Amino acid sequence: MATTLVLASNNNKKIAEIQSILASSSTNNSLTVVTQSSVGVEEVAEDGLSFVENALIKARNAAKVSGLPAIADDSGLEVDSLNGAPGIYSARYAGEDASDADNNKKLLAALNGLAEEKRTARFYCAIVYLRHALDPTPLICTSAWEGYIISEAQGDNGFGYDPLFYVPTHHCTSAMLAPEIKSQISHRGQALHLFAERYRSLHA
Repeated sequence: MATTLVLASNNNKKIAEIQSILASSSTNNSLTVVTQSSVGVEEVAEDGLSFVENALIKARNAAKVSGLPAIADDSGLEVDSLNGAPGIYSARYAGEDASDADNNKKLLAALNGLAEEKRTARFYCAIVYLRHALDPTPLICTSAWEGYIISEAQGDNGFGYDPLFYVPTHHCTSAMLAPEIKSQISHRGQALHLFAERYRSLHA
């Protein structure tokens, strides 16, 4: 039986990426994914102290307002030499209304002069699925994607810190990867594929 699932995000690029990955999984015959704005759900303050907490907050709000099962993603970049920053503040690293370019500029300034071996970083993603707003056992899937931060942006694909995040296994930045490759190996791609597997097992 088909299930309509509300995606708790207003980030259009993130929404497109998530919808594409879920559509490519074998859950696509049983899941219809709609955006929270299409069912009257407004943004909620992300005041948790971890990626998982923020994803839970967003999913619970979307499920409560819409009355539908909900899925939420919270993700960001952790840089070792910055003690894990920007972390949960990745989207607003340079300020509340910061653009991707603003955030990237601040990150490069913070790492200015550091050698490559001290620029290690990872993208981290937490996916939370709630069957309903009061679901006591949320499905939580997490994944990390290791790399390091280069000193100059490269590539035109993706968004956020993708042009600065170098992927050693593919010898290029995340922004230089074809979308179909990125969706298989990225933090979000891995977490979503894990979600798809676990969702299937729950509804087998």
